[in-house]
Amino acid sequence: MQTNLASWVRDTDQGQDADEILRRCVHCGFCLATCPTYQILGDERDSPRGRIYLMKQVLEGVEPTQATQKHLDRCLTCRNCETTCPSGVEYGALVDIGRNLVDQKVQRPLSQRLTRTLLRHTLNSSLFGPAMKLGRLMRPVLPQALKNKIPQARAVGALPTNGGRHPRQVLMLAGCVQPAMMPTIDAATIRVLDALGIGTQVVPGAGCCGAINFHLDAQEAALEQMRVNIDAWLPLIDSGQVEAIIMNASGCGAMVKEYAHHLRYDSDYVAKALRLVDKVRDVAEIVAPHALELKAMMKTAPAPVAFHPPCTLQHWQGLRGVSERMLVDLGFTLNPFVESHLCCGSAGTYSVTQPELSKSLRDRKLDAIQAAKPDCIVSSNIGCITHLQSGTATPVRHWIEVVDQALGAGEGDSLS
Repeated sequence: MQTNLASWVRDTDQGQDADEILRRCVHCGFCLATCPTYQILGDERDSPRGRIYLMKQVLEGVEPTQATQKHLDRCLTCRNCETTCPSGVEYGALVDIGRNLVDQKVQRPLSQRLTRTLLRHTLNSSLFGPAMKLGRLMRPVLPQALKNKIPQARAVGALPTNGGRHPRQVLMLAGCVQPAMMPTIDAATIRVLDALGIGTQVVPGAGCCGAINFHLDAQEAALEQMRVNIDAWLPLIDSGQVEAIIMNASGCGAMVKEYAHHLRYDSDYVAKALRLVDKVRDVAEIVAPHALELKAMMKTAPAPVAFHPPCTLQHWQGLRGVSERMLVDLGFTLNPFVESHLCCGSAGTYSVTQPELSKSLRDRKLDAIQAAKPDCIVSSNIGCITHLQSGTATPVRHWIEVVDQALGAGEGDSLS
């Protein structure tokens, strides 16, 4: 693609990065077939190719409008288009640049600004946990839209008390919404890794991975969260006290694996970020080599399941097939379904900022999964799990919860 960037952006770091990405696009249109929003809306401006044209216009000096912003907002950032693209266009990096530049030039309506600010400060707040507990108490009387955002409380079970005895140690995230919304996932992760002789640690001072701020018009705030996490985690990595930072939420894993990219202009942190990113692993990458060992410990056989691979796992991290092969090795029967490559519509806060599109994508995904008649739907990202559960009576769980249940290690009466 030929470009002629405007003078105000041509010689900036962002401009040079955007120019390089734009020049790779050859207008082939392969991305249209795998773009979830284009599949639903049929509007070229709601496809990767169309959004690339919109961002190109802005970079070449055309003033963006609220319509430009709307079409960029509708993008789920699922990156299915990157998996499809034969030219290696880094669409995700480009849309990060485009959104940032458009947000600087176009003021959002007041309602959008309030919604995004409320989401950022609520989800990043230490008050989120107490608010979630209050929401559970009030859940029976809440409107369905709010009820869908509050998972049912489930038994957490007892946790190992001597995990520090293991020679192998890994770090887990703190400060995420997951421990408040679905603490059973972290509890199951700790127990399953303990069964494999791996201890888990949480570092004080670390917090949210930065994804919430980054995707809600606060990229600088997100970069600061990344620096704080690097400062908290890296000493344990560099000293050899832990072998990896494990991620049981693929959305967080995708973000942390891109810290070096996001901090590429920060000379004080880019080298640190590179060292840290090298040690980030999805929990399936840690468990998979020990699948047969773990299978021998299981007290019950897993029921037939459908595995929903989150976009942040299959497209962002390129780990399509890793979890599936591991689950088969663990004794799971996987019921295949069509369109497993398409986004379920969760996409972080997308279900709040784009509720109609999000619901349409959820229902399309669930129709495909239900046709496979699984006893349970399993995934590896809390956002997908919560979103899918809001539209079906079939249980939706993190796969590690189901493994933990098969081990018989998660029995207990503590609800959270």
